[in-house]
Amino acid sequence: MIEFLHHNEIDLKKWDAAIAEYGNIYAFSWYLDIVHPGWEALVEDDYQSVMPLTGGKKFGVNYLFQPYFVQQLGVFSNSPMTSEKLELFLKTIPKQYRFAEIRLNESNTLDKTIEGFDYHRNVLLDLNQDYKAIRSNYHTNTKRNLAKAENNSLQLVDTVIPYHVVALFTDNRGALLDKWGDAEYGRLTALTQVAVNRKSAFILGVSEKGVGQLLCAAIFMKTDNRITFLFSGLTEEGKQRQAMTYLIDQVIQRYANQPITFDFEGSDDDNLARFYLGFGGKEVKYPSYTFNRLSPIGRSLLKIWKQKK
Repeated sequence: MIEFLHHNEIDLKKWDAAIAEYGNIYAFSWYLDIVHPGWEALVEDDYQSVMPLTGGKKFGVNYLFQPYFVQQLGVFSNSPMTSEKLELFLKTIPKQYRFAEIRLNESNTLDKTIEGFDYHRNVLLDLNQDYKAIRSNYHTNTKRNLAKAENNSLQLVDTVIPYHVVALFTDNRGALLDKWGDAEYGRLTALTQVAVNRKSAFILGVSEKGVGQLLCAAIFMKTDNRITFLFSGLTEEGKQRQAMTYLIDQVIQRYANQPITFDFEGSDDDNLARFYLGFGGKEVKYPSYTFNRLSPIGRSLLKIWKQKK
C-alpha cells in the first residue's frame, strides 16, 4: 500500500536509508530540505519504495515541479523497479495536485507509452577502471583539447568557495540568463556549503600556474558511489585554454579505479552532450512526467503564468 505523507510525518532516517544505495544526491532528506523545504512523499512497504513530492501553489492551485539544482527524483525502490510499480506510484499522486512537470530517475522507465511521459539525456562514466584505460576512450577532439590544456601551464585550485563558482557563472554565461536571481544563487551557495560540511561535495577550480585568477571552477556533489557535476563557471579565457576539459580530467584521475560513477548531469543541449560524451561516457535516458488536470480557465491562467516566468 502506498501512503501519502506530509513532511512532518516522514521518518527521515528510514527515508535516507532507502535512498543511500542509489547514489542519487538529490533525494536525500537534507538536500531536499534545502532546495524545497516542506517536501512531501509517497511511501510504500515501510520505506522500501519512496517518491518525494515537491509541490507549490499558484492562483490557489497545487502543482508539482522540479526544484532548481535537482536533475532527477521520481521513485526509488529497494525491490525490483518495475514498470508496474512506477505506474502505480504515478497514479497515486494525490488529486490535490492539479498539474505537474517533474523529472524522474534513470531507473523509472516504462515498457509502454503513456500520456505525459518523455525522456531526457544524461551522460555517465564508470570510473572503476585504470585512468589510462579511461583516457584511451576519450574522443579524438577531447584528447586534442586536453593536450592543449596541459600545454597551457594550468593548475588545479582546491581553495575555491561556493561564491567563487557563482561569480564565475554570473559574470559570464549567467549574464545572458534572466530566469535566475539572488534567491536561486543564494540557495545554491547554502546547499553547497552544507554539502561540503557533510563531506558530500567538493569544489575545484583551475588557474594559470602562479596566477590566482580562476579560469573555471565547479561544484561536485558526492555520495559513496557517484560524483555529480552540479554547477560550474567558466571565463572566455578559460574556454579558449580548455580549462574545463582539464578540470574534469583531473577529477577523473583523482577518482579512477574506484567503484564510482561520474555523472555529468546532462544534457539535452547537443553541444554540451557532445562535450561530455567526449570523455568516453555513455548516454543514459531518464524520464519526465507531466499531467494537467486543470479546468479550461485554469489552463489559461497556467499559460499566462508560464509566459511571465
